[in-house]
Amino acid sequence: MTLTLAEIRQRLEETPGWILGEGNTIRKSFTFKSFPEAVSFAVRVAFQAEAADHHPDITISYKQVTLAFTTHSAGGLTAKDFDGARDANRISWVG
Repeated sequence: MTLTLAEIRQRLEETPGWILGEGNTIRKSFTFKSFPEAVSFAVRVAFQAEAADHHPDITISYKQVTLAFTTHSAGGLTAKDFDGARDANRISWVG
């Protein structure tokens, strides 16, 4: 079930650093000290996403990783997207 705009705004307030992106997505860019740290983060996110069966779009540009979540099967944002965003925030502090 997709979230309403009011629900999305509320959840964004509770999910530090994430913004509403284009095409019914939430997105955040993470910057690391090195390229290997950025890639390591992306790999950790990938394993978490696979376990949750909910996968973000991942873009790596040198030391920056940008994630974008949406639930394609629902045609918009769902609780799964915010679960993934919270997992990514947590993973970004694990090293």
